[in-house]
Amino acid sequence: MAWAGVWAAALVSVAFIAFMPQNTTATQVSFLGVHGTLPLAVAMLIAMLSGILVTLVLGTACITRLRRLANRRRRQNR
Repeated sequence: MAWAGVWAAALVSVAFIAFMPQNTTATQVSFLGVHGTLPLAVAMLIAMLSGILVTLVLGTACITRLRRLANRRRRQNR
């Protein structure tokens, strides 16, 4: 299963590397009151990395909660 994740990440990375030089047009970006101009590829990279970070944080919290619940149930059944 881990290798499938590695391959998926590699394919997404290759696709994004091909995407970046084709999308260098400046784009207006506004976020939480901050306004600026970025190349579209950079804005997409920031969005992708933010999504990955949010997924990792929420996934870790969920797995931690489930492990604690499993440990509690295991202790109760002894």
